[in-house]
Amino acid sequence: MSAAPLLFTACQQQADVQVKEGLYTSVEACSEATGDPSSCRQAFATAQQQSADAAPKYTSREQCAQEYPAEQCVEQKTTAGTSFVGPMMMGFFMSQMLNSGRGAAAAAPAAAPAFKDKANGWAKPAAAPGGTGGMNTASRIGAGKAGLAPVNLQPNRAVTASRGGFGGNSRGRTSVGG
Repeated sequence: MSAAPLLFTACQQQADVQVKEGLYTSVEACSEATGDPSSCRQAFATAQQQSADAAPKYTSREQCAQEYPAEQCVEQKTTAGTSFVGPMMMGFFMSQMLNSGRGAAAAAPAAAPAFKDKANGWAKPAAAPGGTGGMNTASRIGAGKAGLAPVNLQPNRAVTASRGGFGGNSRGRTSVGG
């Protein structure tokens, strides 16, 4: 029984998760904000690979230009080879889990392409790219922004968010009894 408090304390300390998130318009801006050029390059490359599959899909440039600047609306091909008109990736979203207490990245960054609309709003894929929710790519053409989620981050600024896990709320409690 005497080892139980030590084990519980160890679980509490490992449960706190630090997440560094950001929306970046270039690898250089990401590197400046995070100080981690390698992760920025990796996140950009991942987002770029996902961009055509995740982009809003329209049947014409005119339809695309209703929501995005006309110069961003270009013909693209998905990894399955389906052609569509959609906005170009204008940035990328990066999220990293940090090693608790040290600030060093504990895992490869999660990344997603970011698209900027006419109202200067940013969005990223709502689901993992390639996940079509039961619809094939051809039937999604014309769906527009349906598969995107708004991003409420300022571009080119790294944000660190603490997320408490197991035991995160018990630190302020006092122990009663013995």
